[in-house]
Amino acid sequence: MYSKLANPKMHEDWVSPHSYGWYAQLAKSTGEYSYPWHCTQTEPNGENMFTEEVSQIVEGKKVLDVGCGHGDFTIQWSSIVKQIVGIDVTNEFVVAGNNRNLSSVLFVTANTRDRLPFETDEFDCAYNRKGPTSVYSELTRVVKKGGMIRSLHPGDRLSSELSQWFPNLFEALTKGTPVLNTIKSRLEQAMFTHFDIEKVDHIQYLHEPMDVVKLRCFGQSPSVHEMVIQQSMSEIERIFEHHANEQGLLTTLENYVVRAMV
Repeated sequence: MYSKLANPKMHEDWVSPHSYGWYAQLAKSTGEYSYPWHCTQTEPNGENMFTEEVSQIVEGKKVLDVGCGHGDFTIQWSSIVKQIVGIDVTNEFVVAGNNRNLSSVLFVTANTRDRLPFETDEFDCAYNRKGPTSVYSELTRVVKKGGMIRSLHPGDRLSSELSQWFPNLFEALTKGTPVLNTIKSRLEQAMFTHFDIEKVDHIQYLHEPMDVVKLRCFGQSPSVHEMVIQQSMSEIERIFEHHANEQGLLTTLENYVVRAMV
């Protein structure tokens, strides 16, 4: 029988993931939005599918990138677009992106819950890579009629195995499909000409026990990481070794790929 694992949410320095404060803390500590854990992901997966579909709609276009983070994904299209504008609520990410000084790329600080700082019909197309769903009502304004939208959103079933194997360290998943329901509702309210949503599942293998800690404490302060390591690392290692195979610790990931037309 395993000992009770530490609950990182009980630490006084815990910040709610994907809150404004969490993004600001991540930008200050690392300067970028990138996952720190090591893993192998099977293919096909939602990420690769989304990237391929974005490549098919952006060439020669003026493009809007929603929730661009520090801009790596945005910049990879710089050589084929007419212009691409990345928006993010975290100013530090926007500054980092603009510091690269690429003529076809611009980064703008913007909150998708407000009116976006762009003219009506300013963009030919747009994509949203794990960014906020609140943007959809504005995309039907700033993207031209007939413009294509592609989005990738984390699903409702993300690594459900971890809450079973590491209780208390990871929270049990919410019942139902609240993420999918929100996406559908916001797409319907935005009045796109048409849209569809595809659920894409794939497998992720975490390489070592420390990757479990890095995943759970992503974006948190060093003090939160240290608490989990000090109180639970030996137990995490034991659980990891019990459930892992030669590829690592298997977890199931789910994404929603959205295809819409203004």
